[in-house]
Amino acid sequence: MITEIILPVLGETMNEGALVEWLKQEGEPVQRGEVLFTVESDKATLEVEAPASGFLREIRVPAGQTVPVLAVVGLITSTADEPIGESANQRISEPASQRVSASANRQAGGPEIVSPSPSLPLSPAPPGRLFASPRARKLAREKGVDLVQVAGSGPDGRIVERDVAAYLEALPRWTPVARRLAEQAGLDLARVAASGPGGRITKEDVERAIASASAAAPAATLPSAPLPPGSSAPLPPGSPAPPPPLSPAPLPETAEFPLTGVRAVIARRMAESHQTTAPVTLTTEADATGLVHVRERLKESLAGELGFNLGYNDLLIKLAARALREFPYMNARLEGSPEEGAGAVIRYLAQVNVALAVDTERGLLVPVVREADRKGLVEIAREMRGLVERVRSGKALPDELAGSTFTITNLGVYEVDAFTPIINLPETAILGVGRIKARPAVVDGALCIRQTMWLSLTFDHRLVDGAPAARFLQRIKQLVEEPYLMLA
Repeated sequence: MITEIILPVLGETMNEGALVEWLKQEGEPVQRGEVLFTVESDKATLEVEAPASGFLREIRVPAGQTVPVLAVVGLITSTADEPIGESANQRISEPASQRVSASANRQAGGPEIVSPSPSLPLSPAPPGRLFASPRARKLAREKGVDLVQVAGSGPDGRIVERDVAAYLEALPRWTPVARRLAEQAGLDLARVAASGPGGRITKEDVERAIASASAAAPAATLPSAPLPPGSSAPLPPGSPAPPPPLSPAPLPETAEFPLTGVRAVIARRMAESHQTTAPVTLTTEADATGLVHVRERLKESLAGELGFNLGYNDLLIKLAARALREFPYMNARLEGSPEEGAGAVIRYLAQVNVALAVDTERGLLVPVVREADRKGLVEIAREMRGLVERVRSGKALPDELAGSTFTITNLGVYEVDAFTPIINLPETAILGVGRIKARPAVVDGALCIRQTMWLSLTFDHRLVDGAPAARFLQRIKQLVEEPYLMLA
């Protein structure tokens, strides 16, 4: 009996994976449930177990290669000398969408679906039914793309993320209003800088270009000004050309590293956030003396129950979740495109899922505490400790790093006070936390020393105005200064 080894879907956001290492060699015996190979997604390194007992007869995807999920990466046979005939090759060429259906049916407890013989014609998918990867659906939702209009290039016509990206790339590079305005002004759209999603030129871009051209036109008719000191006049016709300027010596090369894996994902997401949001950062200084006292008391009281010290991040997750429940417009996301006629929607989210930015050897990762507003401090502390350990060891599951509705990033350990964090799309805001430091302060008219900290809230002005965002930050500050209010 021949069993296919497939690259499983290890998270709803996983679309492909890179094989890191095979732990067995061809011809070696394997046991069902034994770790067979490790795979790296865009967020974590995970172990994959053998689906059956037998012998690893063939490794079809060597370590270092990246393949889509549900691809066949190897074969296991019941005996060491069982022939691998043509039937195995036919089964391996089976479309991925059929393997998805069969796998889902088996997991649901239904009967195993037997694939039809390759010699028989396959029935087309029912009209209106679409096969699309989770990442393709996510990108389409964020960009307001109707997947019916997208042609799939994946197995059996499945729509993958690159298909949605290609569709966006093929869209007209300007909105109809922008094109009409440019035609009326005689403006070449190729010379207009785009600021819209996906690099599209909007009406505002054309208006700015028209204003710039109008301002530059009078300057072009002004008489030439005297040459600045150190410059030379144009050479008359027939004069010998001056010697070329000396080019600077090339800098010595140090090292090159490919932009792949987690670093590539961070680069893409940070650039996307910066280009598509309208970020504004508000900062405030909070008196954290009460937070320090509460943490010290809880650290002593819960040390035996937890087995470790309660951290400030645990308290910050709890109080941020409380504030998000009170200010639901901060626990929201933008779906669709805000372009003219695109039907964008601001969706308030039922769950409060708070993520914490964690520095790892592989890069910045954000494990998520789901429904943090419904959990107590002990539960949050235990869950976050386990998440951070798995993230730093590369064993976190992709779903543990997805689905956040708000993010906290704390740089206090590096003696940073205030900064401008970048929004973790598709969230509305991110809270930056600075160090806690003893500073002189005036309390009730008297000079004293207090423990203070800076809070930096970056929010997307497309979804929230300045005053509502300031009220949310003010509530965060109040909970930091009076943490007992979390019990109210």
